[in-house]
Amino acid sequence: MRARIYRPAKTAMSSGTANTTHWVLEFPPSEAREVDPLMGWTSSGDTQAQVMMRFDTKQQALDYAEAHGIDAVVREPHKRQPVVRPGGYGENFATNRRATWTH
Repeated sequence: MRARIYRPAKTAMSSGTANTTHWVLEFPPSEAREVDPLMGWTSSGDTQAQVMMRFDTKQQALDYAEAHGIDAVVREPHKRQPVVRPGGYGENFATNRRATWTH
């Protein structure tokens, strides 16, 4: 069972990058989930799949995994290009615009 260390991506519902600066160590599920016949809930006896630890740096996560004998693989994040316009959003409302404001 190999744990994975990764940096979470931003949510699709927001353009912000909150909760993407930390590194996460999490374990994959070691057994399949099953449906409870009475209630219909999905359950599993694997408690390790619920563990998700957060670290400030990748090196802290690697050191923790090594100190506790956890076999971990690191997934590097994909860098996204910043979308920055010259002038920014406030340029739309500037009083010294070259073009007239039209809708």
